[in-house]
Amino acid sequence: MDWLLFLIIGAFAGLLAGLFGVGGGVIIVPILIFIFAQQGFDAALLVHLAIGTSFASIVVTSCGSVTAHHRLGNVNWSVVKAMTPGLVVGVSLGSVIATELAGSHLQLAIAVFLMLVAVQMFFAIQPQAVFGLPRRSILAGSGVVIGAVSAFFGIGGGSLTVPFLAACQQAMKRAVATSAACGFSIALFGALAYAFKGISVSGLPPLTTGYIYWPAFVGIAIASIPFTRVGAMLAERVADKILKRGFALFLFFIGLQLLLAR
Repeated sequence: MDWLLFLIIGAFAGLLAGLFGVGGGVIIVPILIFIFAQQGFDAALLVHLAIGTSFASIVVTSCGSVTAHHRLGNVNWSVVKAMTPGLVVGVSLGSVIATELAGSHLQLAIAVFLMLVAVQMFFAIQPQAVFGLPRRSILAGSGVVIGAVSAFFGIGGGSLTVPFLAACQQAMKRAVATSAACGFSIALFGALAYAFKGISVSGLPPLTTGYIYWPAFVGIAIASIPFTRVGAMLAERVADKILKRGFALFLFFIGLQLLLAR
């Protein structure tokens, strides 16, 4: 039954990655928290496990998404190269801090974050395209902030990177595709940091490396690969206003449940 749930999460995360340029962490993390709690994992560790496993899964999810968007010619690789050093520094430092926080505090932060993302998505709140692309140092500095925030929530940064790039006068399809490429670096170094920081922690369940739970990773990764391509193709063809609002309501409900479950 757990394997089936992991496969469903992976399929959903893959669709999100292709459609909206998010790595799927906004759905992977909260649902893994619920599943791990049902499996009887240590309450002090399950949120960290959900975040670490999410990052590892997004490495795979983002690969499929980036490949699909690259073939469509939508990735701005010059922006990706400029932001990547900052993203790596930000997510690495943020992960070190996040793994030292109590799981209940992280769960509260995740719940509030999900509800804010839901409100933004439901009302289609987007910054105005007020300036062009800034110089490389500003892009790198923005990457530090995006990477650090992502480290606390186990996300690929799409909910932050897409609005930022939209404000830099990047077309939405280009912003989504470029965000997916940026999410790979966030996920890779986030996964490495959570794995390293959890190596010496006692009380972790079997089949883990640090804060990465491999059964969940495998199930999510297997299902996400084909569905990222489906999502990317749908992003080219589907008017997604209704889809976004429906997903926003779902996110708000999940965030509320996390808040009440503390």
